[in-house]
Amino acid sequence: MSRDTADSSRRRLLATAALAPLLPALGALGGCASAPLSPIQAKETTDPAALALFNDCATAHGLNAWRRVKDLNVSYSGEWRPLIGRIQPELTDTRFRDSSQERLLPAEGLIAQTHIGPGGHKQVVRRMGQGSGTGDVQVWYNGRPTTDEPLRQASALVADGYRLFLLGPLALVDRPQVMKLAGLEQVGDYACERLMVRLVPGLGFSPVEQIVLCIDRRTRLMRRVRFTLEGLTSTRGAVAEVDVSDFQNFQGIEWPTRFQERLRKPIPHLPVHDWQLTGLDLNRGWSAADITGSQFAGVAKSAAKALPGSNPVLS
Repeated sequence: MSRDTADSSRRRLLATAALAPLLPALGALGGCASAPLSPIQAKETTDPAALALFNDCATAHGLNAWRRVKDLNVSYSGEWRPLIGRIQPELTDTRFRDSSQERLLPAEGLIAQTHIGPGGHKQVVRRMGQGSGTGDVQVWYNGRPTTDEPLRQASALVADGYRLFLLGPLALVDRPQVMKLAGLEQVGDYACERLMVRLVPGLGFSPVEQIVLCIDRRTRLMRRVRFTLEGLTSTRGAVAEVDVSDFQNFQGIEWPTRFQERLRKPIPHLPVHDWQLTGLDLNRGWSAADITGSQFAGVAKSAAKALPGSNPVLS
């Protein structure tokens, strides 16, 4: 057995042991949980009113300015809630995911991440697929590549998820999706309209995902995104949501700077992760070659420009 396979087996055993005490409660909790997302079927077509709402939301987030972005450089810092690391060790990867530097090349569907934590340095290069393809991912731990499939699945899911959380509707433009209106929802102080989207391909290696954007009725900004988690074997059937807040306008785009993630299913309202956007800059002029190895190179290497009032992130 390879070291990667042995490590993965140990992680799955730990996750099972952590979840076991909760299993008797899951049925009762499920009785008071919100109903799961009703999936949009492939044969359905987009409601014109839903498309209009989506277009309004994308415009509010700065679609025109987004189309001028060649490369995007961001950094994050966050805190994991204790229980989730025991339940989903591959997804949280808490020994490596305290802070991160991330680089996006939108036109090429390329995402690269440098994660820093007590275990050292984790590098992820995510190539999004074409059409309905789910793409590929490469992962290194402290400079060593891994072929551990659960870790690869989780890394692809995280990369795609963070893109969606940061960009909201801008992450979905120019993709042929089926959308429909799904009623109203209150997100804190904000009255929102719900827009359900059948996302193809889904997050990570999932062929399809069901997501809901909660769109502020007044400002048309996305305040919450709810999503299935079909891209990782151990999370299939789960539903999570992320609230985004504290928007800052930078170069014509509305950027959320605070993020709060929680589960909806199977453990309703379980806090997962709180994090903040700590750095942001655009259009440095680097190329794919600068971010597709086991570390950043060239002008992609320096840390994202710190946002006022944010905590510094290791680079």
